[in-house]
Amino acid sequence: FQVFSLAPIRKLTEEGCRFSSHIDGSKHIFTPENNVDTQRIIGADIVMALDECCPGDADYRYAARSLKLTQGWLERYARHFDETEPLYGYSQTMFPIIQGCVYPELRKQAVEHALSLDNDNRGGYAVGGLAVGEPTEKMYEMLEVTCPLLPEDKPRYLMGVGTPANILEGIARGIDMFDCVMPTRNGRNGMLFTWDGIMNMRNAKWTDDFSPLDPLGTSFVDSYYTRAYIHHLFIAKEMFAAMVASEHNLAFYLDLVRVAREHIVAGDFLSWKNAVAVRLMQRL
Repeated sequence: FQVFSLAPIRKLTEEGCRFSSHIDGSKHIFTPENNVDTQRIIGADIVMALDECCPGDADYRYAARSLKLTQGWLERYARHFDETEPLYGYSQTMFPIIQGCVYPELRKQAVEHALSLDNDNRGGYAVGGLAVGEPTEKMYEMLEVTCPLLPEDKPRYLMGVGTPANILEGIARGIDMFDCVMPTRNGRNGMLFTWDGIMNMRNAKWTDDFSPLDPLGTSFVDSYYTRAYIHHLFIAKEMFAAMVASEHNLAFYLDLVRVAREHIVAGDFLSWKNAVAVRLMQRL
C-alpha cells in the first residue's frame, strides 16, 4: 500500500519500486526478490506479493499498464518464494494480490494469471486496489466479479477495508479476512463504532451523559467508563481518550465478525446482515 500512498517519493519500473527515504533522502529499491528475502528474515506468517495499488479513479489504460507491471512482479515473487526456505523452523505462506482497479475484465485477467502460479505455497489470495477512492458500490461490484473466481478452499483477504458495513458486505460476497486502520485511527479521533451506530465523542451531547460508554460492548472500558468522562478526555486532549476509544473499537470489530460467523453457521447471515448494516452506520 505504501507504493500507492508514498507516490511522490517513488518510481516504478519492471525492476521494482525505487523510493527515497523520508528520513534522510537516501535511495532504495524494492524488487520482488529482495522483498521475499526481507519477509523471510522478518519471519512473516503471511507474505504479501509486491504489487502496485493504482488509484480508484485511474483510467483503463493506466490500470492495464499497472496490472501488467504487477503480474511481472508476481511471477518473479512467486518463483523466488518457491526457491527459498523459511529461516526459523516454521512454514510461511504467500498471498498473491489481485489488482485491476474498477475494470471487471482486468480483475478477471488478474485472477487467471495468479491462479496459473498456484501451488501449495499459496495459502490464500488477497483482493487489493479497493477502497482507494472508487465509489463503495463499485468496490462491491469488483468483489462480485473476483471472489467467485478464486479457490473455495483458500482464504480471500480484502485489503484495507473497512467500515462495519463494508466488512459485512464483504463477507456476503465471499471475503474471509480483512485488515484496516479504521478502528484505531478513527478511535484516536473520537469516533466509536457500536451496535446502535457511530458516536463522535467530541460532540457536546455527551457532556452530561453518565451512562456506560457502550452497554452492549464486551470490552472492560465499555462498562467501566462513562460517555461523559470519555467526552471530557477528548476535549481535554488527554492521550488516554485515544487508548480507550481504540480498545473499544477493536473489541467491537472482533464482536462484529464473531457474531457474523455465528449467523453464517446458523444459515441466516444475509437476513441478519440486511437488518443491522444500516443501523451500524447511523450517526448517534
